[in-house]
Amino acid sequence: MGTVVDDAASVEFHAFFERHYAELSRLALLLTGEADAADDLAADALLALWHRWDRVRAADHPVAYARGVVANLARTRIRSAVRERRRVALFWSHREETTGNPDVAAVVDVQGALARLPFRKRACVVLRHAFDLSEKDTALALGISVGTVKSQTSKGMAELQRLLGDSQGVPQRVHAAMAPRTGESGGRKR
Repeated sequence: MGTVVDDAASVEFHAFFERHYAELSRLALLLTGEADAADDLAADALLALWHRWDRVRAADHPVAYARGVVANLARTRIRSAVRERRRVALFWSHREETTGNPDVAAVVDVQGALARLPFRKRACVVLRHAFDLSEKDTALALGISVGTVKSQTSKGMAELQRLLGDSQGVPQRVHAAMAPRTGESGGRKR
């Protein structure tokens, strides 16, 4: 039987989990582009948070810490996938990838363009435009300076405009393409 402190920490973590799981899963999806991996990455991040819950709950911004954990796990997954693809390419002919995702064309275009951005630019664009985080909150989540967030977001948006071929409305298209799917919760309440 646990102590009162353990029970209180468990209740507090459970409430944190319920409030932020969907948001963290959506962040993982937008960073990796892999719907199947998003829930696993969010769960892995929350498990890591649980193991350090005493430190996390004492932090100034536990949600920013959680987003940073998801971003790091996503980066690791992407790097691992790139290495694996290179190994497979040595032995198998490259087959054309098809998408079974029933997303509309604009969403597919934006997600494809996002996937072509380097990780840091992609993370800044996703956190700033899909999650409506401030520059400061984005910097906290990624462990970088506010100036770097400004620079990477600006460069990422410029690259998206180039990739999407539309200088008008790219932020709105990005925001709309990254909006939560029907029935999802998470993110900031407005």
